[in-house]
Amino acid sequence: MEWFIIKTSTELLRVVTDEIVYVKAEGNYSKLFLTYGSERTMGFQLHYFVDAFHELQNNTFVRLGRSLIINKRYIRVINLSDQILILSGQQVSKPIILDKIPREVLKQLKELILKEEGIDNG
Repeated sequence: MEWFIIKTSTELLRVVTDEIVYVKAEGNYSKLFLTYGSERTMGFQLHYFVDAFHELQNNTFVRLGRSLIINKRYIRVINLSDQILILSGQQVSKPIILDKIPREVLKQLKELILKEEGIDNG
């Protein structure tokens, strides 16, 4: 279990990395989507999370395009033709469907997952 710590001038947030399903950019803010359906808006841009996740011992996060970081542990379906990504898992109360993701981004994600799993993409 690895903790992710976010500190601001007024707050300290500690969250287990496995509880972060994805992070979405919203202007100058980012919204963390956590297991069990909870959300948390943070006053940081997405690049803050990219840099912070990179420092983790077990980094399971991958950036998709300009506005999204997902936790690879929750990937269940990558559908190129419908341009959707379904995130789900034991701790996620109901499947999360992210749509309108560019095909090229999903294709790269699919190739990454297959490579990590040692599966030939041919």
